[in-house]
Amino acid sequence: MDHRSVWFEEGKENKNFLWWIYIDISAKDFINFAPMSYNISDTIIALSTPPGQGAIGVIRLSGPRAIEIVDEVFHGRNLSKVEGNTVHFGKIKDEDDKMIDECLATVFKAPRSYTKEDVIEISCHGSSYIIEQIIQLMLRKGARHAERGEFTLRAFMNGQLDLSQAEAVADLIASNNEGSHELAMKQMRGGFSDEIAGLRQELIDFAALIELELDFGEEDVEFADRGKLENLVERIQGVIRKLIDSFHLGNVIKNGVATVIAGRPNAGKSTLLNALLNEERAIVSDIAGTTRDTIEESLNINGIQFRLIDTAGIRKAQDQIEKIGVDKTMEKISESTVVVYVFDVIESKPEDLWEDVDRFLEGSKVLTQGSKKLFVANKMDLNPYTKPELYYKDGLISAENLITASAINKMNIESLKELLYKTVIDNPQLMDQTIVSNSRHYDALHKAWEALDAVLNGLRSGITGDFVAMDIRQSLHHLGEITGEIHTDDLLESIFTRFCIGK
Repeated sequence: MDHRSVWFEEGKENKNFLWWIYIDISAKDFINFAPMSYNISDTIIALSTPPGQGAIGVIRLSGPRAIEIVDEVFHGRNLSKVEGNTVHFGKIKDEDDKMIDECLATVFKAPRSYTKEDVIEISCHGSSYIIEQIIQLMLRKGARHAERGEFTLRAFMNGQLDLSQAEAVADLIASNNEGSHELAMKQMRGGFSDEIAGLRQELIDFAALIELELDFGEEDVEFADRGKLENLVERIQGVIRKLIDSFHLGNVIKNGVATVIAGRPNAGKSTLLNALLNEERAIVSDIAGTTRDTIEESLNINGIQFRLIDTAGIRKAQDQIEKIGVDKTMEKISESTVVVYVFDVIESKPEDLWEDVDRFLEGSKVLTQGSKKLFVANKMDLNPYTKPELYYKDGLISAENLITASAINKMNIESLKELLYKTVIDNPQLMDQTIVSNSRHYDALHKAWEALDAVLNGLRSGITGDFVAMDIRQSLHHLGEITGEIHTDDLLESIFTRFCIGK
């Protein structure tokens, strides 16, 4: 029997604090905790492939009557008697014995399925008419349309996935580069969940000892070693801090790196964009101010997606349209993760670059906290004897973030790509560790860390065990929110309604 762990909060007789009971309940009983808009005792149906015409369409059913419903209209094999995880060829006919299509029925029998229920996937021809006819036939036989994310919700409710793994399913579907794909796969395989579960279990063991002390409060006994508890909390805080600190990297991998190419007019920004993309994407001209609006393109570097944004040149605008372009440039810089500031080594003296940095990047405080700056000394082919160190400025520009280039000749473009990657991924070894990419997890980890900080402060100030226990419970609560051991209907609705229908 599958089990889920649930915490209940109750008032304890003759005590002025709350306590928690940790119990196991079966997956069947766990149905009562599902969001009210879902009834997971129904058999649901949805198209799992994208809508529209295609070679095939896959229609998925899940629930107690999935096999029975399909068996009524499938002619080829008796699906109720076949083994699970098998595929069968046959014809689907309606109530008037009219054939709708020849198809394959893939049978998964509980609990060996994605939802841990009986599941059938019908692979038919990808005609929108055929797909609709089959779905309507199944609805008439007793199925109902699945809600958004309801298949994955059932997998969660039946113990197949925890909540963080279920969220990783959505991330996997949305992944559009190697980095985000690998991150979602790691989370879906349970690495993050295992780490959180290990932390919670250690805290639970100590919490149980403290709760036991409270039951013997009048006898003044101590079961939990306060020194060991303090060491444990410090160690867990260290692990949580690493997870919190990984969020910036995880967010970058998941959503891509907003990379703004900025600089004065005619510095070679559009030429640099074209060189990075290895295609003529932006119009290039000797006329200053050619780029009036932003141009956005994607570049994949070692599995990380960089969203390159070419912007209008920064200067005092010559007309209203250019002013709008410059304002949009400043807006994009403020939203960026990385700013690649391009300057012309022929036209720009070191003092000009420093003035630009102070006015547009530093002095204006337009950069968001955590944004990185790279500088490209462009048009080196026209002045190959330029010394880049002349442009260095303490704390702002150095050999670490300045690179020489000739965008028109594609000189040092590959080196610039490597520098972009290194700027975002400070330590490539971090890619092999657990990385947080979900803002909900990040928020819960922050709250858990703060609750553990309260535990430490309480231990060091000598407060009584009941207050220490309350703070431990708070940290357990927030860690449990990540994996779904603690959840509310609103939370589940918020998460699963972001899924596509059919998943």
